[in-house]
Amino acid sequence: MTEFNITVSETNNPAILKFETNHMLTNGKNYEFKNIDDAQNSPLAQQLFYLPFIKTVYISGNFIGLERYDIVEWSDVKDEVAQQLVDYLNEGEPIVNEAEDTENIAATVYAEVTPNPAVMKFVCNRKIVAQTFEFKNIDEAKDSELAKKLFHFPYVKQVFFDENYVSVTKYDVAEWEEINMELREFIRNYLSEGNAVVSTEAKAIKKDETEEVQSTLPELDDTSLQIVAILDEYVKPAVASDGGNILFQSYEEDTKTVNVILQGACSGCPSSTFTLKNGIETMLKNMMGDKVNEVVALNG
Repeated sequence: MTEFNITVSETNNPAILKFETNHMLTNGKNYEFKNIDDAQNSPLAQQLFYLPFIKTVYISGNFIGLERYDIVEWSDVKDEVAQQLVDYLNEGEPIVNEAEDTENIAATVYAEVTPNPAVMKFVCNRKIVAQTFEFKNIDEAKDSELAKKLFHFPYVKQVFFDENYVSVTKYDVAEWEEINMELREFIRNYLSEGNAVVSTEAKAIKKDETEEVQSTLPELDDTSLQIVAILDEYVKPAVASDGGNILFQSYEEDTKTVNVILQGACSGCPSSTFTLKNGIETMLKNMMGDKVNEVVALNG
């Protein structure tokens, strides 16, 4: 059973809140509903319009945007709305009855090299997953049709999804110059047909950021919390741009050792050790003083 969670985010417009979910809600399409009649093809939007303060409903990708009338403040009702959305989604009720569309959904994909010569990053012009997923073989990819199809290419070793890109790790049997175009076109065609990248049953390798913090805060000591904050703010964005991910695993107080897990393009990358020793480790030493002696990386 798929479990939905909601994170509430503010926008530049104080009348509009974003209710972000940990699963994709639509297949690359955006919807805007101004009233209950306008929302005939969205049972979820229709239900939301029964709330007298809802002015506009936006549904796109992995979020629901709601615009309110001035009769209420979001601070008074946002928790109630979030709970209602969680209950609705977890009951498996329909979100939008998307009509079968014979026209392809425009998708562009470009290939981007990574520090790992065995990994190529294929970047899409739109969000393709709500969370991060990693598949090391075709058995692990049972809940991802795209990953399963990619594993049918004999040179594909691992597949990694995050937000708007696919990272593919290859075997040495092929060179990127020989297979780059074939993979890029395959991924582009798959996405253009409106196919889901992962099913709702697929297990993400990291939780929604808010859930992750909430679940680990009670278990981590102050030093570990500081390390996690530094990794999230300074390291993860750079690592993600290279098609990978880094997760905090543990802090050993007696040896002052930080253990991290590398995923995606970073996993097994020849330059990862260099990057960690000369980048992350130096940063943590500078920012944490004598609390950190060493960073140890484990391949995810």
